Formats: sequence, structure tokens, C-alpha cells
Amino acid sequence: MNAELHYRPATAADLDEVVGFPQNVDELFFCYPKAVWPLNVGQLAAAIAERRESTVAELDGRVAGFANFYQWQHGEFCALGNLMVAPWARSRGVAQYLVEVMETLARQRYKAPLMKVSCFNANAGGLLLYTGLGYRTVGIVERRAPDGSRVALVQLEKPLP
Repeated sequence: MNAELHYRPATAADLDEVVGFPQNVDELFFCYPKAVWPLNVGQLAAAIAERRESTVAELDGRVAGFANFYQWQHGEFCALGNLMVAPWARSRGVAQYLVEVMETLARQRYKAPLMKVSCFNANAGGLLLYTGLGYRTVGIVERRAPDGSRVALVQLEKPLP
């Protein structure tokens, strides 16, 4: 793991920064499909309230990434959600680090033998990240993009040792 990266629980003070991570409608759709552009603190706070383990990654002392679980079943699985990385921190290992942190939290706190992720077909970076970390496709379901067009939501899973 990158020695410059650290993680901690997200706090209310982080929200102003995190809402700026998605740079356009597509990026917001990829990380938080139910949100309305532009992401604001109210929308993110609502997501945090109904999710678990909202976590930030810090790079060089700055908030660089955010993720949480949108589903969790103790002893069964956790599902990763809202994964987003600050524009200035992209291509620096933040997303991989954060996925690995969330896998550890799933194992340690939820005794989860399985992590689930979902990724839209147009999110090449996400698909490459997850498959590179050992996630395998288990399903594809139809969803609608903000413009109403059909998109494929690729469902992936990874056993957690």
C-alpha cells in the first residue's frame, strides 16, 4: 500500500470537499446513480445516513477519496458504493487503496466472505480497476442513464479470504 495514503471515517467536515469530486453528470452517475447533478452536501449526507462505513482516504494529508457500503449482511457480504476520487488525486492509487480498505472493513467488522460491486458499462476505469483487483462478473442488468438511454450495470463479486 502507498505509505502516503491513510484512511479514516468520513466526517461532516469532509462533505464540502467530497461533493466536488464528480466532475460531470456521467461521473456522478457512475458513483451515485440516484443523485442529481450537481452533487451537494444534502444529497451526500442523505446517502451517508442510510449507508455504513463511510470512509475517506487521505493522500498527503488531503481528502483524496470516499467510499461506503450501500448493502451489508453480517457474515454474508458487503456491497461497495459511492467510490469517488478527487480529480487532483486520480491515477495515484487512491481508488485501489480505498477498495482494499473497504475489503478489510468488510472482513473485520461484518465477517463478510464476499464483496460485491456494481459498475456501469461506460465506466471503463472502474471496470478495469475492479477486474484488476480480482472481481469477476456475475451479472448484467439494464438501467437507465440520466438522459433515459439504456445502460448496462455490470455486477461483480470477489471472495474475501
